[in-house]
Amino acid sequence: MEIELSSLYGQDIYTDRGVYVGKIEDVSVDIKEKKISGLAVRNINPYAFKVGKKKGVIIPYRWVTAIGDIVLIKHVRRRAAGEEKEGEKEEIGK
Repeated sequence: MEIELSSLYGQDIYTDRGVYVGKIEDVSVDIKEKKISGLAVRNINPYAFKVGKKKGVIIPYRWVTAIGDIVLIKHVRRRAAGEEKEGEKEEIGK
C-alpha cells in the first residue's frame, strides 16, 4: 500500500475497538528499509495510554490496521493503576 506521508499529519487515531488515541503529529521513517516505522501522536487520551507528563507517544507502525479518514490501530490493553510492578511494561496489542 502506498500513501503520501503528508496525508497522515493531523489525522485522528482510534483503536479497533473505537477508543480515541490522539492525533498524528509526525511520522518516523526507516530510510534504509524505505518504510514507515512509527507515528508520533500528540493529545493522547489518558484512558488509552499511560503517558504521565509526556506530551506524546510513538506508535509502532506495525500496530496500524487501516488508514482512511482516520487511522486504526490494534487495541491496547492498559493495566489498572497500581497493578504494574517496577520494571514491568504495559501489555500491548492484546
